[in-house]
Amino acid sequence: MVQVNRRTFLKQASTVAMMASMGCAVAEDAALPTVKVPMKSGESLVAELYESLNEKQKKSLCFAFDHPLRSEVDNNWNIVDDTVEKAFDKDQQEMIRQIFMSLHSEEYAQKVFDQVAEDHGAEGLGDCSVALFGMPKEKFEFVLTGRHVTRRCDGNSVEGSAFGGPLFYGHATKGKEKKDHKGNAYWYQSKTANQVFQALDGKQRKIALCAQAPRREQKAATVKLRKEGFPGIACSSLSKDQKGLVSSSLADMLALFRKQDVTEAKKLIESAGGVDALHMAFYGQKYDIGKDEVWDVWQVEGPNMIWFFRGYPHVHAWIHIKA
Repeated sequence: MVQVNRRTFLKQASTVAMMASMGCAVAEDAALPTVKVPMKSGESLVAELYESLNEKQKKSLCFAFDHPLRSEVDNNWNIVDDTVEKAFDKDQQEMIRQIFMSLHSEEYAQKVFDQVAEDHGAEGLGDCSVALFGMPKEKFEFVLTGRHVTRRCDGNSVEGSAFGGPLFYGHATKGKEKKDHKGNAYWYQSKTANQVFQALDGKQRKIALCAQAPRREQKAATVKLRKEGFPGIACSSLSKDQKGLVSSSLADMLALFRKQDVTEAKKLIESAGGVDALHMAFYGQKYDIGKDEVWDVWQVEGPNMIWFFRGYPHVHAWIHIKA
């Protein structure tokens, strides 16, 4: 008999469930106990999770909606001391997994879940932490944090802010990452970003490629928005075809997330002037792995957004889109 470890089994089971939910045929020999793809919204699941908490859990995991901790972000942090594995029972842990999956698109949910598990060296979200702010069905926000992950579910309680506030995602594959970032869950985003650079002429490239260092990673300060002084090339100066590539890059960046959050993010970007209000910057020199001029560090910035992608030495991505 072939031995299947628990993580492999869960991944196979989840894949079968995903196929079934999408109407795909599943062979009889692939029939495994399924891990259901969430059919409920993340907001409904957060309400169920809140109702399941006992008084001890509420005391340590629940905060007022306006608590400053709600708006924090970092590349490696736990929003509360107790991890998911320690703070929640098995049913609650499953609800948290479903909330996490529901916040991502069908295309990327499993890939991102596997990335978090790999970066934590654990199965699933056990080493992450969760806090809840406010009250579901009123103003609330669910925040999940850990190494290379900050995700939010707020039911549009945080007005004028995509995703409920700043997000972080990242991935460090095993071993030192090479120029192709093989196995990295997010490197695909750099491929389309670099297509923009390749479409620029010589003069435009000199403007887009920045000699100064990229922004420093300093928790919430990393995603602080500014009104002017954006590095790189103004997208308003690009041709129609070049702007189309910028739009394609933005679409790839947003492709990770569920439809309703993507729609809100797009509306906020458009409200500030759309692509014409954005600047795109690339950082070379010591940040270019393999010295291949496929830029590993880049960003898209405008008056109401920052999407900073640091692919050296592995991927860190910081996002904030706000009216």
